Amino acid sequence: MVDSIGVLLVDDHPLVRAGFHRLLQADGRINIVAEANNGQEAFDLFRQFTPDLVIMDLSMPTDTSDPEATTNINGGLDAIRRIISHDSSARVLVLTVMESDPFPSHVLNAGAKGYLTKRCAPEELLEAVVTIHGGGTYISDVIQAKLGANADDEASPVRALTKRELQIFTYLADGQSVTQVAEAMFLSPKTVHAHRTNILRKLKASNNSELVHLAIRHGIVQA
Repeated sequence: MVDSIGVLLVDDHPLVRAGFHRLLQADGRINIVAEANNGQEAFDLFRQFTPDLVIMDLSMPTDTSDPEATTNINGGLDAIRRIISHDSSARVLVLTVMESDPFPSHVLNAGAKGYLTKRCAPEELLEAVVTIHGGGTYISDVIQAKLGANADDEASPVRALTKRELQIFTYLADGQSVTQVAEAMFLSPKTVHAHRTNILRKLKASNNSELVHLAIRHGIVQA
């Protein structure tokens, strides 16, 4: 008998997580070994269980032990990077509502092996799990089409941001001050301020309020 595929399921919405749990567990090839609702739990449980595959939302808190923790893409991206840094052979499939670049590009650059949207059919999710477990990669046709369409899309200025700038942009759009961002990212306030200047220039924004509007428009933070 072939061993089942051990999956760590990560999503900060319990009802959503329960639905995917039932879907995946109903497939005889898959076994949910653990569930997490934030980035820190995902990393801790990955080290504890060493699952064959991590299915992870992108937008979630980094650590819900902090009641003031905000929900944004840094929660998922940070968890992916930490997991891959801990185990370079880790297989991560991102399952998210975010379809437009720069999210897929940053996720794949972080080391994830797949990218699906939550609008995908159940059969496609199962196909992605099996494909990635077998050593392949899986990017939905919807995402591949958007990546191709956005290659020459100058209407998406967020794509011009570097990985570090995107992280800082997300924190700033969540209302964090330069000092708070510096503490969260273990950087000096001077460094964060320099990145903020570059972000404003690239996004043609003049203040944090405009950054918030851009972030909401591109789905980086929730209104």
